[in-house]
Amino acid sequence: MSEPAPPATRPSDTVVELTGVWKRYRQRQRTERLRDALSGLVRPRVRIVEALCGVDLHVRRGEIVACAGPNGAGKSTTVKLLAGLLAPDAGTVRSLGMDPVRQRVRHVRRIGVVFGQRTELWWDLPVAATFDWKRVVWDVPADRYRRMVAFVKELLDLQPFWNSLARELSLGQRMRADLALALLHEPEILFLDEPTLGLDVLAKRRMLRCVRDLNAERRLTVVITSHDMPDLEQLRARVVMLHRGGVVFDGGFEELRRTAADRRRLLLETANGRPPALRGATLLASEGSRHEYAFDASRVGVAALLAQVGSSGEVVDVETHRAPIEDVVADIYERLGRP
Repeated sequence: MSEPAPPATRPSDTVVELTGVWKRYRQRQRTERLRDALSGLVRPRVRIVEALCGVDLHVRRGEIVACAGPNGAGKSTTVKLLAGLLAPDAGTVRSLGMDPVRQRVRHVRRIGVVFGQRTELWWDLPVAATFDWKRVVWDVPADRYRRMVAFVKELLDLQPFWNSLARELSLGQRMRADLALALLHEPEILFLDEPTLGLDVLAKRRMLRCVRDLNAERRLTVVITSHDMPDLEQLRARVVMLHRGGVVFDGGFEELRRTAADRRRLLLETANGRPPALRGATLLASEGSRHEYAFDASRVGVAALLAQVGSSGEVVDVETHRAPIEDVVADIYERLGRP
């Protein structure tokens, strides 16, 4: 089933805009030789890294936009620019109509940010203490605070560890608490940078379900980055693929799959245990009497493949499914050439 087209929106519904954005990092270079280390103090060698190269990106209110790509593609840099933690070297960044750096105070009151590798929780205090601290610092009205605490405690099941020390939480519990903290002031946009990093399957599922529910029920705009493409596909998000600092794809997952052909998997179980040779399919693996093949359904159909072995009567069971989205993405990056 193809993905529904996003609803038409007015220009005023655009809440995030990056126009011709460039961001460069300077990395000092040194060798292991003492002589080079000493000369580097006087005349340091610097390598310029182009993290973003003229990126254009517009996000509509109520969208979930997933930024994907390999390490160094510019995903985290994009989130940091939108959150106001970095300023662009060229181009313009607008979030909710504001410059995230120049209008930082006004801007951060209307956004929520979660970084998977960092936490806002006070390490040696109970989770509840961090929430009370944020209430005071952000001047959240008492009635809103009570309402939102009740909401996030139920949404993310915080009650079992609400009074536990932050340093004693599991990674999944910490991520749920950080997400809840980002929602406390009812942001209009939620920026999530690798929020499922290191989480187990159940913790990922809970996190992603919460993000979907927030988007559906509150029309919360979400910009999320992740290396885990199956996670992003679960969100039914618009995916923006970055490569070497530029956008190489912007669309739905169905369109992304079509970009890399209609990759499929065929699993056969044979009575004699031997994998049959199939024209138009590549044998990937065999385990006992079960054999897995890869094929492009736009070039050869399942019926044509089965016809090659059907007459022998050796096939006991057949199963077919779509290739994992990671394989589709890997193919695309192989064609582009990884950084």
